[in-house]
Amino acid sequence: MKRSNKSTNQQNRAQRTERKTSNRQNRQQDDHDTPGNEGADDQFIFGKHAVETALGQDKDYNKLYVQSGLDNSDTHHILRLAKSRNIPVQVAPKVKLNELSNHGVHQGFVLTQAAFDYASVADIFANAEKKQEQPFIIILDGIEDPYNFGSIIRSADAAGAHGIIIPKHRSVTLTGTVAKVSTGAIEKVPVARVTNLTREIGELKEKGVWIFGTDVTGTSYTNWQPDVPLALIIGNEGKGISPLVKKQVDEMLTIPMYGDVQSLNASVAAGLMLFEVARKRH
Repeated sequence: MKRSNKSTNQQNRAQRTERKTSNRQNRQQDDHDTPGNEGADDQFIFGKHAVETALGQDKDYNKLYVQSGLDNSDTHHILRLAKSRNIPVQVAPKVKLNELSNHGVHQGFVLTQAAFDYASVADIFANAEKKQEQPFIIILDGIEDPYNFGSIIRSADAAGAHGIIIPKHRSVTLTGTVAKVSTGAIEKVPVARVTNLTREIGELKEKGVWIFGTDVTGTSYTNWQPDVPLALIIGNEGKGISPLVKKQVDEMLTIPMYGDVQSLNASVAAGLMLFEVARKRH
């Protein structure tokens, strides 16, 4: 009996160890797959002098990470360079920068480089003019998942959209993951990044562009008449379109649902809307 109990205890301990290992692996996988996380295929520049040199070059960068607690002349200089380029800055703990730099000598600075260069809003209008079509623009208001972003870029190309506008802050950027998911469409669809999305929408309206949003209530997208210069806003995966942006919308559209689940993945909803435009325009 004693041997049996001992054997049972050993089995229980082994099972607990196995569960702990499995849970730890799951947590690590969850951390890696968290929407918006930088992946191993993204490009990082780290180290004080390397970052300073990079910021002086005419290239697009997604974000500058600065180690929390740094307060010296070098830090202030690099921050000024980033601000002059309108590059978002995030103060983060040392452990985060260690992770991004693969434990390299980062000296408190890590710069993430865009997988592809960003376009301008003017480039998007030029694309529409080149095709002799009314502007068909997609605005992503706070999309955070790189897989959603990549899928939307792919659908945008297939549906004939002329370009995508994203905000510089609180949004996924052009990362290697986005490029992979887009399966080459990232090279065909101009993506512009703007500092103030609300202000940019106001400027689009001044140029005669109609602004359409997506929500749980509104005009059924099947009754939509997209035969005008238009911009379609796709909101954040969880929160939808932000309140300030929603005030700029000319007409809200909805996708009728007939089941118990009353929401769709952002890229799926975008695909339906984009191909409704394509169907009615072509």
